[in-house]
Amino acid sequence: MVRVLGRIAAARGAPHEIVLDNGPELAGRAVDRWAYEQGVRLHFIEPGKPVQNAAAESFNGRLRDECLNEHWFLSLADARRLVEAWREDCNRARPHGALGYRPPEEFRVAFDEAAIRRQELVGLS
Repeated sequence: MVRVLGRIAAARGAPHEIVLDNGPELAGRAVDRWAYEQGVRLHFIEPGKPVQNAAAESFNGRLRDECLNEHWFLSLADARRLVEAWREDCNRARPHGALGYRPPEEFRVAFDEAAIRRQELVGLS
């Protein structure tokens, strides 16, 4: 878990806070040490209150329903390949209602282009 968090922080910068459930993969000493060293606040939801982390619970449900329950994985490599294909479809092709029924990648590109235009208008670039 710490390796993944480190790669994400290196690529995008560390977040100010991470909302976590109380699962053993997230509540261990290694994650706590990493967060302390990065200056990241860990916010644990109350046990038995998944609604406090509704976005993650919604994602987990979709992943389970649309991918994990639909496939028999023949190996770890097979699982990684199928989950990655599902992730790519979810992020690059599938429209999301919260993003104006656009795929996240299309939304990100439009957002970046609008940000560049705003910077050009105020003379920052």
